[in-house]
Amino acid sequence: MPKRFDWIPSGYRENQSIKIRTATLADMDILLQFEQGVITAERPFDPTLKDEHINYYNLPELITAPHCHLVVAELAGELIGSGYARIETSKVYLKHPQYAYLGFMFVLPQHRGKGVNKMIIAALQDWATGQGMNELRLEVYYQNAPAIKAYEKVGFISHMLAMRKGL
Repeated sequence: MPKRFDWIPSGYRENQSIKIRTATLADMDILLQFEQGVITAERPFDPTLKDEHINYYNLPELITAPHCHLVVAELAGELIGSGYARIETSKVYLKHPQYAYLGFMFVLPQHRGKGVNKMIIAALQDWATGQGMNELRLEVYYQNAPAIKAYEKVGFISHMLAMRKGL
């Protein structure tokens, strides 16, 4: 069973008061707000999203499933960010049989640029490594330059561009 833990990163002197911890069901109200923040941010990039209220994530599963690890960033008792890692099975022709897929990457606007996303990714990477994973993957809209820059800053590289055509 995957290990759950609270994580306080070393080397983050400027962010000593930010704590990364495992999300709990008690965090659901804020997590639902964060989910809507992700959706609001992504709507301009995705004309295929329904116009009405939608949800992306099965949050209770991300909190309780052993193959998932949902973390939150907390500052002075307030949740300011989130992200998850989920162990996925790779396609049979890839070198790695499994990988950790990252998603639900969100930081409140007033806390962006403070290294919170970097801390969340570091915690998820530590968890994934502890699960025996050696590959992290995520998806980002190609027009979302700020997100791409943030992911590149922590070592991600563009790998493949997915394309679509409406009929």
